[in-house]
Amino acid sequence: MNTYMRQLTLRARLGLLAALAVAIAVSAVATAAWIVTREQLTGQLDSNLRSVEAPPGFVQDLLSTCGIKQPASDQRDRTPTPYTVQVITSDGAVCSAPGSTAIKVVDTDISVARGVLASSLHDAQSEDGQEMRVATSRPNLPRGLGGTYAVSIAQPLSSVTQPLNSLALLLLGVAGIGVIASATAGIGIARAGLRPVERLTATVEHIARTEDLTVRIPAAGDDEIARLAKSFNAMTEALATSRDRQQQLIADAGHELRTPLTSLRTNIELLIRSEKSGRQLPEGARADLLASVAAQIGELAGLIGDLQELSRPDSAPGGGTSLQVVPMHEVARRALERAKLRGKNLAFTSAMEDWFVLADPATLERAVVNLLDNAVKFSPEKGTVKIALTGGQLTVRDEGPGVMPDDLPYVFDRFWRSPTARSLPGSGLGLSIVARVVQRSGGTVSLRPAEGGGTEAIVLMPGSPTPPSPPGPTPDPARSEQRE
Repeated sequence: MNTYMRQLTLRARLGLLAALAVAIAVSAVATAAWIVTREQLTGQLDSNLRSVEAPPGFVQDLLSTCGIKQPASDQRDRTPTPYTVQVITSDGAVCSAPGSTAIKVVDTDISVARGVLASSLHDAQSEDGQEMRVATSRPNLPRGLGGTYAVSIAQPLSSVTQPLNSLALLLLGVAGIGVIASATAGIGIARAGLRPVERLTATVEHIARTEDLTVRIPAAGDDEIARLAKSFNAMTEALATSRDRQQQLIADAGHELRTPLTSLRTNIELLIRSEKSGRQLPEGARADLLASVAAQIGELAGLIGDLQELSRPDSAPGGGTSLQVVPMHEVARRALERAKLRGKNLAFTSAMEDWFVLADPATLERAVVNLLDNAVKFSPEKGTVKIALTGGQLTVRDEGPGVMPDDLPYVFDRFWRSPTARSLPGSGLGLSIVARVVQRSGGTVSLRPAEGGGTEAIVLMPGSPTPPSPPGPTPDPARSEQRE
């Protein structure tokens, strides 16, 4: 059954389930109506049988047919009753009217004839096989006509079964019509309700076939289908944006890699030609050429490292598995020592307060180093680079030319470099890495012009001035009571 249902379309399944539900409901109602009607008809028949009394003269005639002599009676009412009437003696003999079919006697009938029971009501079968409803009781005869016998008054059960059979056929027809109508209505309702799902399915199939992520599904209203369409539109928009960023990253990375590779290839070819021709380059030119090769190799290595960092999947703030409690003040001091090696002609000042954050130690140090490298790169000779950490705010300031206001919205984009910085070494990924690391830890980063000239980078990181204490063992109340 489950295999068959899975082979049907969703529309057919909904229609079939609707028909099944209506069939169960109609069957339950029809069965209940039939049972109630049967009980009412049977109760009415029993009530009629209990209220009927056979005429004494008619009973006396029946006793006479059995050879039971009775005293003379002045009863003149000997009209035959419309019911089947028979007399049962205490020894089980049956006295019935001539031409009528006797009804089989049961033990309760004999008990009534003997005076053990006052009355009896039961189903019985006549000798010709007809089902009868029988009420047996002691007759209320005039004085002198009594005896040890009982009178059974019966009526065919067909007076109940025939209306019940007609009712059953009627209910069966109504139930069949209801099931067919419900199945038809269920399929129609399913078709109308699933039309938005069909549009969604067609759109998904179109996207899978053409990889066109610009397709959108019309979404009107706030029902479940509309919410599904809006969610799907948001998903395709996010996928399109992700694919565009990926393509842009590949294009930018290819462009950035091409320049140092071209320069490196040119320098190496020049060295190879010099070796093949036997014409040695001047010592100073050869040293400059080798230094250029080493610098380009270092630039390639840095660019590849930056691309690897940016290729890692993003995670929610504070949700990464590698995040841990890190003393940011110590990370900033280590980054400052590394920056001093690159800015030997610069002065550095620092003011650090203790601050503990949830971050990855290695990537956080790299982010601070990138901020300091930018400050070193743009600072004039004998300039000063200032770094301060106060209340979770890290500030790095240089005395360089500053950032143009029009460039501020783009400084954290990948591979973006201002026109004044394109002649300087770098890949344009440093600030992108800073923004990614800070956002991963739930912080924010921004650049702004510094008072008096230069640029100021501000990083705000959530944390606390003291490290969180590890959870201690839960005290045992039983042991505490023993100590008391």
